[in-house]
Amino acid sequence: MFMIARIVRSSNEIKSIAVRCISTNICLHNSKLAEVGKLQTPKTDNYNTGQLFLHKVFGYRGVILFPWTARVYDRDVANQKSDDENSITSPNNDNTKEVQKRTQTFYQVLIDSRDIPFIRAQTEAVTFLGSNQENSRSLYAIPGLDYVSHLDVIPYQTFETTALSHELFDKFLAKTDSDPPFTALDTLKAWQKKNHTFLELSDVHIETTNNIRITVIPFYMGKKESPSSSVYWWRYCIRLENLGELSVQLRERHWRIFSLTGTLETVRGRGIVGQEPILNSRLPAFQYSSHVSLQAQSGHMWGSFRFEREDGLVFDCRIPPFSLESKTDTETAQNDENS
Repeated sequence: MFMIARIVRSSNEIKSIAVRCISTNICLHNSKLAEVGKLQTPKTDNYNTGQLFLHKVFGYRGVILFPWTARVYDRDVANQKSDDENSITSPNNDNTKEVQKRTQTFYQVLIDSRDIPFIRAQTEAVTFLGSNQENSRSLYAIPGLDYVSHLDVIPYQTFETTALSHELFDKFLAKTDSDPPFTALDTLKAWQKKNHTFLELSDVHIETTNNIRITVIPFYMGKKESPSSSVYWWRYCIRLENLGELSVQLRERHWRIFSLTGTLETVRGRGIVGQEPILNSRLPAFQYSSHVSLQAQSGHMWGSFRFEREDGLVFDCRIPPFSLESKTDTETAQNDENS
């Protein structure tokens, strides 16, 4: 029998969230398993609003708010014929890449706030530009929101009194006696419609180099205007995932940002968001978000991450190139009204 379990200390402090078989031997000092629910059969078609789930990679508890249909651009290393850990592929050899385009469902979800301290993903993946009384623009973040691929959803039925802890949960969803156990309130529908422009997910870019899969999701946020210029803003969410057996640590980032005005900017630095995350078999993934601005309506970004493997080998992994495309004033007007 399979159970959804979380590892807790004797003081009942949550240490991590995981999906485990009930017979799995978990060797942690002073820890025990606490049953929180049971797994449900995964669906091949889309999940509905109100479905509770566990994240397949990051392990957190969440609930689905609504789906997005994304264009996924997947670049494969076509000539990598060996799974040997010692084989290294150059991230700059474009002839080895083949782009495969497909459509895939992603979900806007709420993250259980009880799990936020223990997951390796930024939990402020949704940010937007807001205006104040002086008509200047500021950057705001909504905590505890994420975008989750259909493939990363593990549906489950909770046994807990509090199904999910998030300040927006009771404002957006109501309990039902059907399946899924929660349904959308009018406040959720109105919120989705009102904020559609800065929530919308449309393109996903994926590339795997040397068993490191990098996923990029860009979002257009709007523009800041002044009498002399307009500055266009995007955010991008990046997930790093180690598909191999050997541990790796991210050491450096190298970005190139091309603007429609013809400018090319190069950015180099140590780590990402102040960290140099280690990706191993126990914690294979890390996810973060960042922002970029251009004085043009569109542009492109690409680059590479430098990793150091546990055997001392250093190699670069390519970040899949992605477009920065703005929306028309008509499309963003709805977002401005709500700022």
